[in-house]
Amino acid sequence: MKGTLLATLLLLATAGSALAQQQPQFTQYSLNGMSLNPAYAGIKGQGEINLLGRYQYYNYGSFGGANGSPRTGLFTASLPILAISGGVGVSVYYDQVGQSKMTNAALSYSQHIKLGEGKLGIGIQGIYTYLGKGTYIAIDPDDINVPKDASDSKFDAGVGVWYEAPKFYAGLSLNNLLRSGYTFKSSGTQGTASKYLAENHAYFTAGYNIDATSSVVVTPSVLVKAVLPGAYSDKGKFDNSNNYSFEGGVRATLDDKYWVGANYRHQESVSGMLGASIAKDNALRLGLAMDIITINQAARAFSSYEIMLSYRLPKVGLLTRPAIRTPRYSF
Repeated sequence: MKGTLLATLLLLATAGSALAQQQPQFTQYSLNGMSLNPAYAGIKGQGEINLLGRYQYYNYGSFGGANGSPRTGLFTASLPILAISGGVGVSVYYDQVGQSKMTNAALSYSQHIKLGEGKLGIGIQGIYTYLGKGTYIAIDPDDINVPKDASDSKFDAGVGVWYEAPKFYAGLSLNNLLRSGYTFKSSGTQGTASKYLAENHAYFTAGYNIDATSSVVVTPSVLVKAVLPGAYSDKGKFDNSNNYSFEGGVRATLDDKYWVGANYRHQESVSGMLGASIAKDNALRLGLAMDIITINQAARAFSSYEIMLSYRLPKVGLLTRPAIRTPRYSF
């Protein structure tokens, strides 16, 4: 029994603190740049609203009354501001892994610069994170490393760049710039507490639209993720290859209305995606994704699932009227 409790505690502690699990991951990342990069805000020239739900490692198990499967809900929205060649965006997600519950909200601004056939966005964001810890099963009731009904919240920041052209896009971002530390009261000796450090996360993503036929566009995409522990001055901050992971996939879209795709996540899973657009101008989109865990399935689960609902607002032009000039008048 003690061995089971110890294994459970170690599993939950690892899920809450392991570098790769600090922030949620999404299979349909290529359809929602706002979740990755503040510079994406408004860069497509139209407003976007996205809802996404993810159930990772489905039916993984229950530990101490808590579901062991990570579950995430995500809301993003962005809007261009043409008058100042910029855009604003918001991203909110709720993520639960075992007894750890995280609510994250980010407000972003992107300044757009005409560059070649596309636009370059330079973005900043302010981040607020609330992290709560539930009741853990402790072998030693005085263990100072086991939090008990504790929570903490912090402000942080992020930056990014995003290039958007008719055929190509690419973005690079970095968040948790301040590496905020969270402190939790524990069930142990008074005056002691457990701690959690939000490490820097970096994301690079890119995709290219290939006109396979007059009605079919094929889009290969890639996402590289990194967790960068330590201060910026640390010599080995960027050197550990174990802190990097990647995924890549391809999506085929018919008439901007129907799509099907596949994705591979390094040392974890292969995924299938499909979706359809409805309403005027294909504005309303519904996407589904399923991951099949191919690596270390016994320690994870067989599958993960995602559902996405997205609405694209119509593109708008400037509200100002161009000046009319004649030899005699200017109005």
